[in-house]
Amino acid sequence: MSSRSVVNQPVHRSGALLDHLARRMRLRAEAVLAPVGLRPRHLVALTVLRARRGSTQQALAATLEMDGTNIVGLLNELEAEKLIERRRSPEDRRRHVVELTDAGAKQLAKVEVALAAVEEEVLGALDESQRETLYNLLLQAARGTVPSCTEAIDAELS
Repeated sequence: MSSRSVVNQPVHRSGALLDHLARRMRLRAEAVLAPVGLRPRHLVALTVLRARRGSTQQALAATLEMDGTNIVGLLNELEAEKLIERRRSPEDRRRHVVELTDAGAKQLAKVEVALAAVEEEVLGALDESQRETLYNLLLQAARGTVPSCTEAIDAELS
C-alpha cells in the first residue's frame, strides 16, 4: 500500500461526509419503515426481487452479501407478511425461487413514496440537476466496488 505525503493529500475526503449523510438517511428511512413493519434490509431485498422479477434464494443471498442462515431469517420475515413467496424451482427441486407478491409490490411502492420525502429532506439543499449528478457519481462508485448490488440497480433502471 502506498502512502502519500501530506502535501499530496486531496483537500477533501468524502468518507466521513458520506457516512454522515448515510446515517441521516438511514435514521429517517428507519422511522418511515418501522410503522409498516419493514427494516432497510427488507426494503433492499424487495427492491432486488422486483428488479430481477424473482430470484433463487442463493442468488439473492449472494447479491445481498448475506449468509444462508441470515437470508432464511430475512425471507421468513417477508413471507410471514405475505410480501414474498418461496417455491421450489421446477428446474431444480433443491432450490427455492423467491418472488415478490402483489402485496409486496404494493407495499414497496407505498414506502418508496415515503422514502422520496426522506430523500427530499436529507438532500433538499441540492436542486434536481445536482441530485442527478450525485446519483450518477454514487452509481459509478458503486459499480466499481460491488458488482452484485449494481446489477440489481441497473435492472431497476432498465
